[in-house]
Amino acid sequence: MLRRLALLAVLAVLASGCGGKVISPTAETVIGTVAQQTFTVPPAYASGDPVAGKQVFTSKGCTACHTLKDAGATGTVGPDLDVTKPPLGKAIARLLNGKNAMPAFKGVLTTTQIADVAAYVVKASQS
Repeated sequence: MLRRLALLAVLAVLASGCGGKVISPTAETVIGTVAQQTFTVPPAYASGDPVAGKQVFTSKGCTACHTLKDAGATGTVGPDLDVTKPPLGKAIARLLNGKNAMPAFKGVLTTTQIADVAAYVVKASQS
């Protein structure tokens, strides 16, 4: 009986020692590199018109999801384009194929509209 009480006392001390906190280690050093994704610009999308792209951006719902100061857009569903400053190839890839909550616009917007929006986003986010 005394052994059981001693065992219960030891278990009670061990169980209360953590104070209910879960502690996990954090890395202090990261070894290696993160591969950067590269995007190519298909020739059909290389010469977009940023002025026309702004009109498409503001009329096709882009402002509801994205923040882009030049367009007066304050959406928070998608990335803040003023912060991410996507390069042209990435902007085109996202417009064509979508990602996460963003739908693909290939077949929804024309090739010219996609080229124009991408050119606009790049120009507006870089300034």
